[in-house]
Amino acid sequence: MEKPRIVPAEEWQQAREDLLKAEKEATRALDALAARRRRLPMVKFSNGYVFDTPTGPRTLLDLFEGRRELVVYQFMDNGPDHYCPGCTWFTRNVPEAAPAALAERGITWMTVSNMPLAQIEAYKARMGWTVPFVSSHGTSFADDCGAGRGFMLSVFLRDGEDVYRTYGTTSRGVDRLVFVNSILDLSPYGRQEDWEDSPPGWPQHPTYG
Repeated sequence: MEKPRIVPAEEWQQAREDLLKAEKEATRALDALAARRRRLPMVKFSNGYVFDTPTGPRTLLDLFEGRRELVVYQFMDNGPDHYCPGCTWFTRNVPEAAPAALAERGITWMTVSNMPLAQIEAYKARMGWTVPFVSSHGTSFADDCGAGRGFMLSVFLRDGEDVYRTYGTTSRGVDRLVFVNSILDLSPYGRQEDWEDSPPGWPQHPTYG
């Protein structure tokens, strides 16, 4: 397996400082994007959906659990006994303490899928997940969010009984939230996936392969 070049400490420090300048530029760009997100308009969203949950039917408004904001990850429905590897990887990376930490900041975290609740509960038990997970089976919620048969992360804000959608993202917009991926991106071999721009000889394999 190929390895990074070995250089004197002074050369390494200079290379690290050069990279740090680029990292700082990226951080400032991400801060600017976050500022733009805080200025996005919002759109009225129906609160008439009824979700199947382990504690009984709940509306979209109920999913807020009395908080002002709600973040929903839409987990793909690939049919009985077929589970999206990307959604599984993402859900495995939701820290166990994250929902409680978000709740302290006024945000409820919820994973939603068009899978029937029994299928969700069986998969949760198999994976050992404790993340809140409900079923949108039989509703148009996924389609109305723009997820369709795919995955998506959506952010909602409520004002009394009214619900508004403030943000939505998919693909790499969701990928950047994955904790393990963020750590792998700091490592010399990266994610070792074949789409990455890595030096010749670096280990790589197909994503989810």
